[in-house]
Amino acid sequence: MTNTQPTELELELTYLAKELPVEITSVAPKELLDIYIPVDRNIHSKLRLRKKGDTYEITKKVQPHASDASMQHEFTIPIEDYEFDTLAAASDKRVEKYRYAVVIEGHNAEVDVFRGELAGLVLIDFEFDSEEEKATFTPPACCLADVTQEEFAAGGNLAGKTYADIADDLARYNYVKIA
Repeated sequence: MTNTQPTELELELTYLAKELPVEITSVAPKELLDIYIPVDRNIHSKLRLRKKGDTYEITKKVQPHASDASMQHEFTIPIEDYEFDTLAAASDKRVEKYRYAVVIEGHNAEVDVFRGELAGLVLIDFEFDSEEEKATFTPPACCLADVTQEEFAAGGNLAGKTYADIADDLARYNYVKIA
């Protein structure tokens, strides 16, 4: 029942949104609560607990190439709610968001609309089946800037922070808070 092998190599690019994609109006979002371990706010936590509706999991992300965050192996194990609750007590590095799984201009995308302390932040992850598809991708108009390689935009770094904490990073891209 446990998955000790990584999922397929995940290929994705992450963008700051310029605006909410119209495609999200036709789908219901999933409410996600992510909790990252370790608690140290100066460390990019790569171990994540996730509550998605009534399902729970623990995931470890591993970059095969330290300099390229667009490729990740994910090791995911489903866990029970009581296991989640026990492990969740170990960390207050949390991220709350609504995730919309959509297709934008023919590409699978996950639109994350952050809630709580990060309200106003919207990131869009585009997923690819091949390196070639990723390399030839042209972002749609709803995207502002590619932040795939930016440490501040990684979930393990966003966890436990406020919008004000990342405001200077966002300002480098002229990002405007999205309501």
